[in-house]
Amino acid sequence: MAMEECCSTQLIDGEGNFNEAGLEQCMKAMKLADQGLSYAVVSIMGPQSSGKSTLLNNLFHTNFREMDAFRGRTQTTQGIWIARATGIDPCTLIMDLEGTDGRERGEDDTAFEKQSALFALAVSDIVLINMWCHDIGREQAANKPLLKTVFQVMMRLFSPRKTTLLFVIRDKTKTPLEVLEPVLREDIQKVEVTALSSYEEKEEQFKEQVMLLRQRFFNSIAPGGLAGDRRAVVPASGFPFSTQHIWKVIRENKDLDLPAHKVMVATVRCEEIANENLAKLASDEDWLELEEAVQSGPVLGFGKKISSILDKYFSDYDTEAVYFDESVRTTKRQHLESKSLDLVYPAYQAMLGHLRAKALNMFKEQLEQALKIGEAFAGAVRDCMETSLAEFDHGCVDATVQQATWDSLKTREKLRRDIDNHAASVRATKLSEISAQFEKRLSEALSEPVASLLDAGSRDTWPSIRKIFIRETDSAISGFSSSISGFEIDEKTANKMVENLKEYARSVVEKKAREEAGQVLIRMKERFSSVFSQDSDSMPRVWTGKENIRAITKDARSRSLKLLAVMAALCLEETTDKSEEKTDKIESVLSSALLDNGDGSSAIQERSVSAIVSPLASSTWEEVSPSDTLITPVQCKSIWRQFKTETEYTVGQAIATQEASRRSSTFLPPPWAIVALLILGFNEFMLLLRNPLYLGVLFVLFLLVKALWVQLDIASIFQHGALSGILQLSTKFLPTVMGILKRLADEGQKVGASSNNANGSVQHVPLQDQESDFSSQGSSSASNLTYSSSLTHRQVGNVDMRVA
Repeated sequence: MAMEECCSTQLIDGEGNFNEAGLEQCMKAMKLADQGLSYAVVSIMGPQSSGKSTLLNNLFHTNFREMDAFRGRTQTTQGIWIARATGIDPCTLIMDLEGTDGRERGEDDTAFEKQSALFALAVSDIVLINMWCHDIGREQAANKPLLKTVFQVMMRLFSPRKTTLLFVIRDKTKTPLEVLEPVLREDIQKVEVTALSSYEEKEEQFKEQVMLLRQRFFNSIAPGGLAGDRRAVVPASGFPFSTQHIWKVIRENKDLDLPAHKVMVATVRCEEIANENLAKLASDEDWLELEEAVQSGPVLGFGKKISSILDKYFSDYDTEAVYFDESVRTTKRQHLESKSLDLVYPAYQAMLGHLRAKALNMFKEQLEQALKIGEAFAGAVRDCMETSLAEFDHGCVDATVQQATWDSLKTREKLRRDIDNHAASVRATKLSEISAQFEKRLSEALSEPVASLLDAGSRDTWPSIRKIFIRETDSAISGFSSSISGFEIDEKTANKMVENLKEYARSVVEKKAREEAGQVLIRMKERFSSVFSQDSDSMPRVWTGKENIRAITKDARSRSLKLLAVMAALCLEETTDKSEEKTDKIESVLSSALLDNGDGSSAIQERSVSAIVSPLASSTWEEVSPSDTLITPVQCKSIWRQFKTETEYTVGQAIATQEASRRSSTFLPPPWAIVALLILGFNEFMLLLRNPLYLGVLFVLFLLVKALWVQLDIASIFQHGALSGILQLSTKFLPTVMGILKRLADEGQKVGASSNNANGSVQHVPLQDQESDFSSQGSSSASNLTYSSSLTHRQVGNVDMRVA
């Protein structure tokens, strides 16, 4: 139990090796680090076998190894041993030094004696010097040379520190203590002196005197206590490192400066304390939970929680490092604060990021709600921005860490930029929607009226379109300007948007005009058909033979040409007079080039082409810019040519209908019927009609006559007169008849030969079959004649159409 309490261990072995691990283990067992400055170090030096360990064991209840007198006087303690005094407050560390003047080291090996003595003086608050009473006054026996050397080195190397030297005079004799004390003070310096009886001869008295001496070690570090000066004391947590460093310097015979040593110990130890607290902070459960929570969202009371955690570890540092050098302690605390704040700074930034995102989302939602209820855009943006920034500032106050001087200004500026960017995006979207709304309104208001007016194709088409364009554009601009007034747009931008709206309105008109111009041929044919096929009352025209088709055709073509002239150029910017004048000029050019000269003979046209250059041989109109040109003059000429080609059939049909009407106006029967009545009489004619056989015979005869008509070419024979025609007919008639009969015979033979080849015998063809073949041949000839007549009539019709 005593060993557990005093925790004795060898600090430095006989070879001078420092037992760092043993000291650390002993310090942990003693919980020395918790003592701060409330501890004292007592060491003892003296001749070998002078009872030093016995004195310490009795005085401080330690368990140092004692000499066994029955085995002789030999070295018991080697090196330096350390233990804790039990039952004494404050915590007192006891160091038992190896005895001097030992036989084992010899008289020349005094290096370790000097080093251990210097070490004891540098480390201890109280040094017990164990002396025999009968050695007082001697030069060597009292270790006076050793003590003087140690004191001289101590005065040279160390800054002045008042270490209490307590001379313990052993085996006190009859010489009074008052007589012995002046000798010691004179030889060395001012010291404390006490005397003890012989342990072997007067053990009880020795123990009583030791108990009295023990009382002096209670509260030894208190003012006026036995420890004396405490200015250079090292805090308990730095004691292991301090003692190790002092011993190292002593062993290397280096100058030992205790103030520098104190700063060095404070630097090392404070840094260790700071690192320990930083490591504890990094592994703190509260901090880890807070760090994890802030990654997923804002944490209420973030600043207070972080500040509380930091305060805990900063306070622990202050508690452990309070006894070290102030400047070093402060510097290391600043380093600890810096590293700790660096550790928590990412979490703080994440918190600011959540606050910024929350404030931005709030701005978006509030702005959307404000716009839904009809608030002006600019005013809504200002109000929502003010509310969002205030919310962000409130969150930043809650997230403020007391130990840090972090500024959220950069994050706030970024939030403001995000708000400005979102507001600009929403403004652009809203303005685009407003523009699209009014553009759609303009498109609906202009497209159909423009198309209708262009379809009418009158002289006032473009003035009417311009009036509608100005009226609808002004109305749209007025509404558009009112709609964007709440956006507080600068005048230059607003004017530009108005101009864009005007340009869009003009583009609608131009687009519709170009669409209609692309269908001008269809529109011209529709107008031609309407004028040509309907009368002034818009009723279908009946061709009775009294109408002047030439005049009607010219009027229809003139009106179609008027439509072409209207659609040839865009006349939107001009006034009414100028637009009408421009349309009239284009119509005049088209009329002179197409309508007036278009109906003349080819000879006249050739002379016109050779005499002057055609006004339509150009890609632009006079006084019309290329951008306003819808149909070029060359295109107009091509369209007109196609127009005439596609409308000639209608005119030809009208002429044919008129001729048919004229013929149907007479009530006489056909000429062939009149001739038949004259030749046969009425009764015979009716008999033929009632008897189909007679009609068949007559049809065959008709075919024969028709074949002769075609073979003799009667029409061409009688072109040069009736007499010559009769003469030619008389000479050709008989050969032609014979030729027909011969051809019929040949055809019959071919049919018979083919039948014999098929049946292997000659078969006679019945007369009826020959007649049938003849009839078929005659029918074919008649059909050919009819087709030729039809072609001839169609050619005549075409001639009539061209004349018309």
